[in-house]
Amino acid sequence: MKRLILNILLGAAAISVLYSCKKDEKYSYQVGHPQLEVKSAVSSAHFGDSLSFQLHAKDQEIALSTVKVQLFYTDDQVSETVIRTKNNGDYSGKIFIPFYKNIPNGKATLKFILQNISQKVTEQSFEIDLSRPDFPYLDLVTESRSYRMEKIGPNEYAATENFPNAVKAHIQAPKVGTEGNVINFGWVNNSVDEGSTAEIPFTNLTSGVYSIQFNTLTYAAAPFINIYMNGILFSRVDDEYFKGELELKNGTAVEIDGIEDLTDWWIDSDYFTKKADGAMSFNGINGKYRVTADFKLKYFIVEAMDGNNLAKLKDDGTGAIWIIGDGVGKPNVTNNQVGWNPGKALCMLPIGGQKYQITVKAGESIHTDNINFKFFHQKDWGGEFGAENISTDSDLFFIGNGSNGRDNGNLGIVVGKTLTLNDTYILTVDLSQGNSKAILKVVKK
Repeated sequence: MKRLILNILLGAAAISVLYSCKKDEKYSYQVGHPQLEVKSAVSSAHFGDSLSFQLHAKDQEIALSTVKVQLFYTDDQVSETVIRTKNNGDYSGKIFIPFYKNIPNGKATLKFILQNISQKVTEQSFEIDLSRPDFPYLDLVTESRSYRMEKIGPNEYAATENFPNAVKAHIQAPKVGTEGNVINFGWVNNSVDEGSTAEIPFTNLTSGVYSIQFNTLTYAAAPFINIYMNGILFSRVDDEYFKGELELKNGTAVEIDGIEDLTDWWIDSDYFTKKADGAMSFNGINGKYRVTADFKLKYFIVEAMDGNNLAKLKDDGTGAIWIIGDGVGKPNVTNNQVGWNPGKALCMLPIGGQKYQITVKAGESIHTDNINFKFFHQKDWGGEFGAENISTDSDLFFIGNGSNGRDNGNLGIVVGKTLTLNDTYILTVDLSQGNSKAILKVVKK
């Protein structure tokens, strides 16, 4: 009985293997005679079109499978449409003609590939002329309204209106021809690209009558504020902030380009010395700094860096010291107080020798009679200077210990004292004796 069962199993296995081989042989051998006839004219199109086609497909010997329509720019396949062809007969469809930047008018290859179920194929290829659509106009689409962008040259369009200094919008091109599509241009990875409606952050130095322009070939757009410091292009953070990261050396010139009203900006005397002729030089120690241009308050935020990150205080007293708390703020404490927001922490100027300073003007960047801030090791919560590791002999400032009117390490103004309005004071934190023996010095300038 066992031998009988074994023989049955072996026989079944042999049949299975034989069937599998025959199945593989069947599909490895291409049979049939697929035939394809393209019945529509496919000789030309615009970039951005959905090109229609009609075809007839048949195979009198075996069932059909699919027809693939592929578009090639030179040797690169850029688009494909696949149609399931169950029966012999007529089929129709569309293939998208991609719209790319910097692609001139030229020729492309459109390939039709018909396949039956045995994987036998037949192909036909056509050379087609592609051209960029000549849009009669574009639309600049904002959240509240659209502005017509008139054609001012080949592929070049502009809308001239009384705009605010910042305009957020995407650009829309209308359909051209019977096969055309609406084409959108939006903001992708800090540049304008096709196929997006993300708002493009156009920015001008001032509000008023000016032109917003766009080129449908190169995707060049304007205006954008381009700010350079010592040749380094700042990147846009948002409508009000642009930042750059660069190496700066003590005493060397600092050149700023791209800000027309720079003479109206507040220049931080800690970091920069501004001469009578408008030239500026850098005051800090040599190193890498992040400089942020604040167009709302018109000043430069300067922060020390360590590699690609903001600097922190190191065990050897180098790095950075940050100020967080009330009663202080640049350029003006009234409209830009730091407060207990670590994101707005002030980076003290590193002057070398494990010393850091900040210059404040009473009634402008520091309150005359009420302060409550402290020194931190980083631009965040974490390491900080408490009463046990910082001291001062100032007769104006005191350091809180938790029971003298200020929390541990927080600075206050001595009772009965005030800072003299409009006078300048330099606060220096000296770590030359170690981070646990910091000394705060206050000098009236």
